[in-house]
Amino acid sequence: MMSERFKSIIKSERPVLVDFYADWCQPCKLIPPILKEVKSAFKQSIRIVKVNVDNNPFIASQYRVKSIPTLILFKEGAIQWTGEGIVDPSELNSVITHHLNKN
Repeated sequence: MMSERFKSIIKSERPVLVDFYADWCQPCKLIPPILKEVKSAFKQSIRIVKVNVDNNPFIASQYRVKSIPTLILFKEGAIQWTGEGIVDPSELNSVITHHLNKN
């Protein structure tokens, strides 16, 4: 079951950035290059997961995803940060850096 797998993924001590998207969503198509940039900046210190809201409506509603794209940063299962729409890579980098340095 996807939601159980999802819960085990976000419980990680390593921050997990989740991209909530849909295939039909045009702005969502602008997120992957941003995530690629973030991944190259943080390498193994962060995990990035994509969740299709059409395929996983339960997960989307559980985390109150109202619009897409939505990015949510989890650490040890708790929401650390939420961003809706197109997020600037430098803003995202500073958010992640902040949460990596926070114990």
